[in-house]
Amino acid sequence: MKDKYITKGSLSVSTDLESFLRLEVLPGLDITEEHFWSSLENIIDEFGPKNKALLETRELMQQQIDEWHLTNSGKEKNLSTYKKFLNEIGYLLEEGDDFKITTKNVDPEISSIAGPQLVVPVMNARFALNAANARWGSLYDALYGTDMIPEDGGASRAGAYNPLRGDKVIAFAKEFLDENFSLTNSSFSDVTSFIIEGSKLVIKLKNGDIDSLKNIHQFKGFYGDADMPSGILLKNNNLHAEIQIDHAHSVGATDPAGIKDVLLESAITTIQDCEDSVAAVDGEDKVTVYRNWLGLMKGDLQETFLKGGKEMTRTLNPDREYTSPDGSSFELSGRSLMLVRNVGHLMTNPAILDRSGNEVPEGILDAMFTICIAIHDLNGNSNVKNSRSGSIYIVKPKMHGPDEVQFTCDLFSAVERSLNLDQLTVKVGIMDEERRTTVNLKECIRVAKERVIFINTGFLDRTGDEIHTSMEAGPMIPKADMKQQPWILAYEDWNVDSGLESGFRGNAQIGKGMWPMPDEMLNMYKTKTMHPKAGANCAWVPSPTGATLHVMHYHQILVSDEQKKLIERPKASLDDILTIPVMDNIDHLSAADIQRELDNNAQGILGYVVRWVDQGVGCSKVPDINNVGLMEDRATCRISSQHIANWLHHSVCSEEQVVETMKRMALIVDQQNSGDPGYLPMGPSYDGLAFKAACDLAIKGRVQPSGYTEPILHEMRLRFKA
Repeated sequence: MKDKYITKGSLSVSTDLESFLRLEVLPGLDITEEHFWSSLENIIDEFGPKNKALLETRELMQQQIDEWHLTNSGKEKNLSTYKKFLNEIGYLLEEGDDFKITTKNVDPEISSIAGPQLVVPVMNARFALNAANARWGSLYDALYGTDMIPEDGGASRAGAYNPLRGDKVIAFAKEFLDENFSLTNSSFSDVTSFIIEGSKLVIKLKNGDIDSLKNIHQFKGFYGDADMPSGILLKNNNLHAEIQIDHAHSVGATDPAGIKDVLLESAITTIQDCEDSVAAVDGEDKVTVYRNWLGLMKGDLQETFLKGGKEMTRTLNPDREYTSPDGSSFELSGRSLMLVRNVGHLMTNPAILDRSGNEVPEGILDAMFTICIAIHDLNGNSNVKNSRSGSIYIVKPKMHGPDEVQFTCDLFSAVERSLNLDQLTVKVGIMDEERRTTVNLKECIRVAKERVIFINTGFLDRTGDEIHTSMEAGPMIPKADMKQQPWILAYEDWNVDSGLESGFRGNAQIGKGMWPMPDEMLNMYKTKTMHPKAGANCAWVPSPTGATLHVMHYHQILVSDEQKKLIERPKASLDDILTIPVMDNIDHLSAADIQRELDNNAQGILGYVVRWVDQGVGCSKVPDINNVGLMEDRATCRISSQHIANWLHHSVCSEEQVVETMKRMALIVDQQNSGDPGYLPMGPSYDGLAFKAACDLAIKGRVQPSGYTEPILHEMRLRFKA
């Protein structure tokens, strides 16, 4: 549907957005409607032209890079020549002197606690609540319900509770406790009871002996009666685990010590996402996004839904209460610390039109609204607290180089002034997913050194930008081969190195990317130790269950110790990062190889785009060509569309072949979604907006700004809604 507008100064504001601000956001804040809109008007007047100029710089640099490749074919391998050119156009900057970040008032969840991080579409209230509440997760449930525990020997997870499987779950959990909270002389499998005597945890064993924790300082508290506690709180590597005791519980009744579950502190932080995982294209959609963020910041968000035929209402979890060993009471947060991801600099949104009738940059809109909404948390207008340090955390994606990071810092400063916030209240997370940010990461951090709390790597977006930036250099290697290339390996290390040399250890997050297969938790558990070992003190997981399983890695590996060792290594090679992943010779690719790559890319694009355009779903588990469920968002779509666009541009395949592949894959995607009553099939007519969007993303991918998918997706979604 088309936005209807109300005039606010020189701005035309969506009536949906205007009434939402007036009736829901501003009550409880010392901010008038007039002040909000006049402040936003001034900010748009100041920052709108600057935003436009930054985008023009992107385009100019891309044109210069394209022209250089066309006139200097093959010279990319002479890295001194290539770097000299990038220096001349201002794409690659000289690094300045060493420095340390000075960000103040950072919550420990970001500064000092290493653990899993969730990214969730804030547009979906149920998902947003699940993620916020994933600070604590049942280890028993996570093991029982996933492939972590094999189903052989009658240990099936299907149907009602299976005691054989339950026994394996309990054995695994007690081995985890033995490894990370060792007893002095025995195992948790030998325990019959826990007692608090004075300030000590006394552990009784089956043979009548008394034992204790090998490290008595790991005992941090309990709840219930001291002589018969209901819960024991332990701590290892800054992470808590709670042994829950209930002899009357169906599981606890079968356990010698009455242990019914082991609760792990799991998703330490959650990014509530307004960007890649949502489909918000107009004022109506932006209100949905902002309303859920408001509910999280005021603590009153709730969602009612049917599960197993029963109606359930989900709300934010309260804090958890304990008695410390010295007898005093204390609380731990029951929720992840929440950051909010704003959109990048590229897109505009019809929710607000400026004085010339143009859509305003959506990133400016996000900054003003998400910061204003978060003041409710700062002011205590909630029965639960997000930031106890008085900060607002915004993750900013898709920035190209230090000038764009500076723009973001200046924008946040202007919003702080307009909303009467102390300067530097708003902190920034820099997503290192664009090539110009990667090669200048130290300088990007420098300009944000008083605000920065996060950097990360992202294979999908970063590879999409790698392909687009070097489109004219030649045909790129197959997508599956990218992760073994020198540039991606150096990029991952360079990010950690840059963060550590800038003082991130003990002060800010260094993040790594998503595990994309939510149904393959055993494989994740076996392999995702690589992230904390690489020096990442947070890494993305696809679900609360994934967070509970991944957090075991942070008990096994103390990331601050890993970072201390990594600080001493030589910094990753910039030359490797600038080595473009082009194929030396396409002749080794058979026709079958080419078709297989096209099939894989096309199926992934279609599976994601059809839900985005027709249903407004920005992130979901999409079956791949082998029917393996993958978590997909716009980043996955970007890499696949850019790869096809590159092969098209260099005649590895033809447009006719791409369209034929899209049609064939559309029928497969239709079949994969046949159980969804709201699904609109793409075939056999292939005349829907979703199919057109998928084809355009590939065929027109070379001319999309930075290879982004948003312009085409937004256009088609708006047309669908109309």
